[in-house]
Amino acid sequence: MSFVRSYTKPKVFGITVLAALVLGALAGYVAKAADQEWLTTALGHIGDVFTSLLQFTVIPLVFTAIVVGITSLRRLGTNRAARLGGKTLLWFATTSLIAVLIGLAIGLVFKPGSGVQVQPSQAAVEKLAARDQGSWSTLLDTLIPSNLFSAFTEGEVLQVVFISVLVGFAAYALGEKAAPFVTLTRSAFDLIQKIVGWVVLLAPIGVFGLIGTAFATYGNSFVRPLFSLIAAVYGGSLLVLFVVYPLLLRFVGRVSPVTFFAKAWTAIQFAFVSRSSGATLPLSRQTAANLGVDNDYASFAVPLGTTTKMDGCAAVYPAVATVFIANLFGVQLGVWQYVAIVAVAVFGALATAGTTGWFTMLTLTLGAVNMPPEVIATGVAVVYAIDPILDMVRTATNVTGQITVPVLVARGEGLLDDEVLNAPSEPPLLSGPRPTTATTTNTPVPA
Repeated sequence: MSFVRSYTKPKVFGITVLAALVLGALAGYVAKAADQEWLTTALGHIGDVFTSLLQFTVIPLVFTAIVVGITSLRRLGTNRAARLGGKTLLWFATTSLIAVLIGLAIGLVFKPGSGVQVQPSQAAVEKLAARDQGSWSTLLDTLIPSNLFSAFTEGEVLQVVFISVLVGFAAYALGEKAAPFVTLTRSAFDLIQKIVGWVVLLAPIGVFGLIGTAFATYGNSFVRPLFSLIAAVYGGSLLVLFVVYPLLLRFVGRVSPVTFFAKAWTAIQFAFVSRSSGATLPLSRQTAANLGVDNDYASFAVPLGTTTKMDGCAAVYPAVATVFIANLFGVQLGVWQYVAIVAVAVFGALATAGTTGWFTMLTLTLGAVNMPPEVIATGVAVVYAIDPILDMVRTATNVTGQITVPVLVARGEGLLDDEVLNAPSEPPLLSGPRPTTATTTNTPVPA
């Protein structure tokens, strides 16, 4: 027990993950340089197992979290619940607007893709061209499942979100009649959080495999020509993460950015290495509670943000990648095309729900600016090669925004407990999930 207690301390756990990051990169580099296929295969298996452990929890997490979140708002009253929902969505849109403008500014100033000569394999182009590309009609067509269970069995996250919202509001409307179902759903949510907590403890091993696989697979041959895209995406995302959010926290939320990042760092770090907002959901929700956000509101806002609040994947990235692909193929973008990029980022975030959200959002944006189909297919095939590298910072930015907005709204609504905010707390899920019952109060997790 002493080892587990030491291992789960924030500094020890953080150092362990960083060490795994470095060791994984070295192992991947050695596998690539020395052409050690067995090492590449081993790293791939380690990463795949960790990813599978994360992904199988996403669908039940999304369903139970959204249902619990919506029904949790009953304690706050109908009028206040509606106001909270409206303010939350407004802040989602506002921060998405800021993020996409930063992405466009980065693209216009640094011109990623200019002078780059790179050609993906024809097989990769054909494979990606065959996938369903993002469009408003496709989004609407795939929103409603053909039956209740197909969305869950086929892993259609967007459809699960739709079902969850319907079920959540139905349970909210039924009140006491739905109490047994709500209690069961809360228990299931806590159970899944416990499982995710165990998976979190395996993060260093997973990081070792995932990073090692990236280095062993791509090396420098494809990454070097695309460095301008990597630098632009990381630059834009880090500006949002470490400049925009801290300014909003300081001047709107009246929260110290140092306190915020001290409590949110485990969730941000896990999002970076796991590349999954859904798998990070329990950590994000508990982080919001540890920051003093009312538990009932946090249970609603964070799951909602996990599926619709994607400043990295839906704002910074499609803006930068669209400019990159335009420069790569010598396509000139006009003023109205830039306006279209902004509009898609603000209103199309719902399309990013799921593990392939970046693909849907990027093709949706490219289609909105009238890129030829062959340019879309080839351009996406180019950026797809380095997607794991880009996805790390995109997901970290997503998750930080999903925690930041509830803090801002809670402050404005008087639902932020400063005593909890300033009290020490253990990293989320490393000591077990906080209770989610309707009677839970905002008490700090003991250090």
